[in-house]
Amino acid sequence: MTQNVLLTGFEPFDKDPLNPSWEVARALDGWQPAAMNAACTVRAVQLPCVFGDAVVRLHEAMAQWQPTLVICLGLAGGRTEITPERVAINVDDARIPDNAGRQPVDTAVQAGGPAAYFSTLPIKAMVRDMRAAGVPAAVSNTAGTFVCNHIFYALMHRLAAQAGNATGAGGVRGGFIHVPALPELAALHPGMPSMALATQVQGLQIAIETALAVRSDVREVGGALH
Repeated sequence: MTQNVLLTGFEPFDKDPLNPSWEVARALDGWQPAAMNAACTVRAVQLPCVFGDAVVRLHEAMAQWQPTLVICLGLAGGRTEITPERVAINVDDARIPDNAGRQPVDTAVQAGGPAAYFSTLPIKAMVRDMRAAGVPAAVSNTAGTFVCNHIFYALMHRLAAQAGNATGAGGVRGGFIHVPALPELAALHPGMPSMALATQVQGLQIAIETALAVRSDVREVGGALH
């Protein structure tokens, strides 16, 4: 029986012509991680950059593919590394409107939900393995308060509900990874750092294989001073 890894990316937003998160995701659509003993295939799905609508599309994709692992990707313009996120917080506070003109301020992602959820991906092992392969990577401790954090929180809330607890242990695991700009996008924003698509794809291949192979994360420094 084939296992599926659901990998999502967002459509372009804020008048940009492309979104690196989707370019990376779709480049990996159909890819089969070599490290798996059982057949495993990546399924890429594009999400709208819209509060609420993105969650609906994610839930549809999860129902369609029944994944054992879910990784959502998003753009973090200005970052220089691939950054697995540690925590999703229960707040929408949009600095700019989304693609439907929605701009929630100080609104809960899930009314009555916990203040936060931690990723159930082995984020430190993923960073370790990407760095070992020469791909810049780091743990991030904030996913922001825009649609990226919105979908991250919604994902973890669903997985916790499916598992019947707040950790998702023993069930489907998931989390969120921010990626840098691509060079062609950075060219439109002078001074913005970028990372080549091939490097980002390589990094995500490593991250996926690590997530599939490692259930208990490594214990090593991944914190930040600010």
